Amino acid sequence: MKLWQKNKPTDPVANEAYALKKVEKFTVGRDREMDLLLAEADILGSLAHTRMLETIDLLTQDELTAIQKELKNILGEIRRGNFAIAPDTEDVHSQIENQLTEKLGDVGKKIHSGRSRNDQVLVDLRIFIRREIIAIVRATKQLFDRLQALSEQHKDTLMPGYTHLQVAMPSSFGLWFGAYAESLVDDLQLVMAAWRITNRNPLGSAAGYGSSFPLDREMTTRLLGFDSTDYNVVYAQMGRGKTERIVAQAISSLAATIGRFAMDNTMFLSQNFGFISYPDHLTTGSSIMPHKKNPDVWEITRGRCNILQALPGTIAMLTTNLPLGYNRDLQLLKEVLFPALQDIEDVLTMADYMLAHVSVNTNILDDPKYAYLFSVESVNALVLQGVPFRDAYRQVGVQIEAGEFKPAYQVHHTHLGSIGNLATKQISTLMDNILSQFEFDKVEKAEKQLSD
Repeated sequence: MKLWQKNKPTDPVANEAYALKKVEKFTVGRDREMDLLLAEADILGSLAHTRMLETIDLLTQDELTAIQKELKNILGEIRRGNFAIAPDTEDVHSQIENQLTEKLGDVGKKIHSGRSRNDQVLVDLRIFIRREIIAIVRATKQLFDRLQALSEQHKDTLMPGYTHLQVAMPSSFGLWFGAYAESLVDDLQLVMAAWRITNRNPLGSAAGYGSSFPLDREMTTRLLGFDSTDYNVVYAQMGRGKTERIVAQAISSLAATIGRFAMDNTMFLSQNFGFISYPDHLTTGSSIMPHKKNPDVWEITRGRCNILQALPGTIAMLTTNLPLGYNRDLQLLKEVLFPALQDIEDVLTMADYMLAHVSVNTNILDDPKYAYLFSVESVNALVLQGVPFRDAYRQVGVQIEAGEFKPAYQVHHTHLGSIGNLATKQISTLMDNILSQFEFDKVEKAEKQLSD
């Protein structure tokens, strides 16, 4: 019988219990699993909220002291890995409130005054996501530093440059590593936008329409270290889904950079290129071909990054055309976003680990098949002697067609950002400028002051 059918079952009580269990399993899904990741953030939000309640006389000083002490005890359980959501408890918020009530009685029931699960979840998500952004930015900076160091180390090591996968012009490992370092700087511009939108306080918006209590939203904003408040209470609720989508776009941008770099590594490691190598323990072999050194780490990295680049579309499809206010669909955002936050951190960290062991082939251009890389250098040399460019181009082209071209194997690139002038310091300055705008210290200090 369908749940919506009107015929009376032979055993209505048993049928109803079965239906409720089935519906709960379907609607809850992985929510309890995801909620465990929000537990610490939930405590921080409650520590700030209850301190604010005391200032507007919804808690006495003694009640606040008792609640704060017990919340910090639960926080200790969470950090030690001893916290769990009971099977018959709906979510992490209920679990924490139940534990407070068990310890403190009616006092524990007061913490939800002036708050809905809607804004409680929102502030938990903001705290959790901004922590993940901090971890992602730091992993990005570590990879950036590695790329910059490799760029300087190999600034004079030439390699072929390609267009259309055809041998084109001389490049260098310094340029290759440095290009991806600078790309990470631009990716962090999008991460910065995500940070700015995430680091705003929705607490006090309640179910999305405010409260009749005189809530001090600026106080909780300050206590939690947010940059500002989500002012309009309706907009605060509209931010759920929008925040996740913008964070996903930032993740996608980082994934695009790392995915492309993974493809380069996969290609350059192959025998047809032979530009780089990795130790045996960072590659895999074949069950039948004893010569194989497969770039599994970079291939998995490429695959994960491709999946991450689809994340904004997934979130957009999940949230498109939802009506105003909370809708249960939004619960699924956690299942989509939370693993992605960990994945992007993992690929950044693994890329850095791999590069710590990369070896570069310093004699690539000794192979005569790369002679034509220097055709443009020969054209430019003639131009510097006063030959018009089109005439010089034609002259070298005729030599190539006649098999008479003799490359000089010399590169004279001195302009900013070229082989001989990598602009490493300027790129590092770009990174330092954007990192200084995040102000992570302010957030971490606020959280520490709340929880100590």
